[in-house]
Amino acid sequence: MNIRETLKTRFGYEEFRPGQERVVEALLAGDSALAVFPTGGGKSLCYQLPALLLDGVTLVVSPLIALMKDQIDALHALGIAAARIDSSLTQRESFAVMESLESGELKLLYVAPERFNNERFLAQIKRLNIALFAIDEAHCISEWGHNFRPDYLKLADFARALNVGRVLTLTATAPTTVVNDICAAFEIRPENAVVTGFYRPNLALHITPCAGYERDNLLLERFRTVPKGAAIVYVTLQKTAGKVAKFLQNNGVPAEPYHAGMETDERVRVQEWWMRGTENVVVATIAFGMGIDKSDVRTIFHYNLPKSIEGYSQEIGRAGRDGKPAHLEMLACADDVATLESFVYGDTPAASALLSLMTDLREQPEAFDVSLYDLSARHDLRPLVLRTALTYLELSGALQQGTPFYAGYDLRPLVPVPQIVAHFGGKAGQFVERLFGVAKKGKTWYGINPDTAAATLGEERKRIIRAVGVMEEKGLVEVKASDVRNRFTWHDTVTPAETFAAQLSAKFEKREKQEITRLGNVLKLIGRKGCQTNALTTYFGEKRTEPCGHCTYCRTQTPTILTPSIVLPPLPAGLDVAALQVLRETYPDALNHPRQLARYLCGLTSPATTRARITRSAMFGIWEAYRFAEILAWCEAA
Repeated sequence: MNIRETLKTRFGYEEFRPGQERVVEALLAGDSALAVFPTGGGKSLCYQLPALLLDGVTLVVSPLIALMKDQIDALHALGIAAARIDSSLTQRESFAVMESLESGELKLLYVAPERFNNERFLAQIKRLNIALFAIDEAHCISEWGHNFRPDYLKLADFARALNVGRVLTLTATAPTTVVNDICAAFEIRPENAVVTGFYRPNLALHITPCAGYERDNLLLERFRTVPKGAAIVYVTLQKTAGKVAKFLQNNGVPAEPYHAGMETDERVRVQEWWMRGTENVVVATIAFGMGIDKSDVRTIFHYNLPKSIEGYSQEIGRAGRDGKPAHLEMLACADDVATLESFVYGDTPAASALLSLMTDLREQPEAFDVSLYDLSARHDLRPLVLRTALTYLELSGALQQGTPFYAGYDLRPLVPVPQIVAHFGGKAGQFVERLFGVAKKGKTWYGINPDTAAATLGEERKRIIRAVGVMEEKGLVEVKASDVRNRFTWHDTVTPAETFAAQLSAKFEKREKQEITRLGNVLKLIGRKGCQTNALTTYFGEKRTEPCGHCTYCRTQTPTILTPSIVLPPLPAGLDVAALQVLRETYPDALNHPRQLARYLCGLTSPATTRARITRSAMFGIWEAYRFAEILAWCEAA
């Protein structure tokens, strides 16, 4: 069956979308490829169709569990065998997936990038014929990308180690620097980097300058005047999502909030409610929209400034996929700049924290295991920042990560313990009985520390782990793993901690400058004297000479000027400096370094401030309206 027959008979499409056929043909010819298609451009078909024609399994790396679930459900509806392995599955479910994979039943397996840190998983898939290795959101591998994720950096090495037949990288947002990074990392020839046009004539860009206090009423007015239809309102903060959704609800607009702080079931409910409706509104952080296939989104508002051109383009690309006109409006407020800058600067660790981390790691033996949660708390490094630092060490060849393991398990017997013992019988039953005997018993759960149990029983740790796994496989107990620990091995045992800390500081400072530049590009787009639509397409490598005629500049012929709505007094405005000094002396681990102090004053939490419970103080976030650089300069001087 050729590719066009497969397209029609298995997927129900008469024609390919732009770029799809070129990508599929390159993959079937045995080459690796890059697909840079706009949001809604049909990236997933580029690996789903070849998966049916290639001899072997297609391994798909995707960052979002919800996106994996949606795509697998859609494939099942088409009669295509696909599955996923992720943290939401039980051990028994994961075993079942691997069995169907090894039997040749599955054509596509979806995994998160973190899965490749699991040595057992790597050993299992090394035995398979991986015909295609597809990497969604591939811009995450590039340090120039707008959504850099540490584990993505290692995927190119994994692809080579697994000897995969071909690689497909996919993204909706990749300027030339990111395209070059992706192609270099995965050895993709330039002619196989397929970048389709970003211009969509049905999307009308509006940029409306406003003061912060005007936004709610301005947004409500727009909902009363723009064409009816499904809508998304993007905000920066979780608390803003709730506040704005409530305001709209109170004024007759069917709106719900959506953000990462909500329970999974509630997020699923909101998403399904929005998908079903024709005029429903979701007020969301950037977590919303990836992988959602809804073609009739008529309106997208940015209540807050976007933090990058890439993110903005991805978000507005979710509107008007049916080709009908869509209204896109940014309520541009200069007061947002301070908040967005604070997020960038707040992710840059203090030099003292990195030195403390490296000194700690250097004191470990050549092979060691550690809790990342403990490391994060001990050195006041946010979890993502810590993982990024460790990934930098891995990529330099100094450190190698092994398979994470759980230092503890909680077991809930699904039948009485004596029945479990009787099920095994003989020596195995005696061992299980002794194991429950050394467990810490609660009301319904038994807590087992494998190391402690092994020492007490005089058994090997692996026998404890195996017993827990067998009981779960047989449906005798429910298991919850706890206290995850990460294994590492030093390959560079010579370089001193100070050198590593300095190298890491330089990398984080470079990253900080890149993110500030990205925010600056958004401000340039807003104030541009010329077609803003053309500026967007040029950013992604598509040159247009004719003005679009429907962006704010084309309609008004006037650049947009942002002016702060409030004039802030000079620092230390409103701060009790003496009380702050007492707080610093009381909690030196949380507030000693100027960067720690600046984060605290602008309202950014850290492991140390959370542990010390000082975020309830009136001083926390007292300067959140100020620019972080100004706060940091004051803290360094003070």
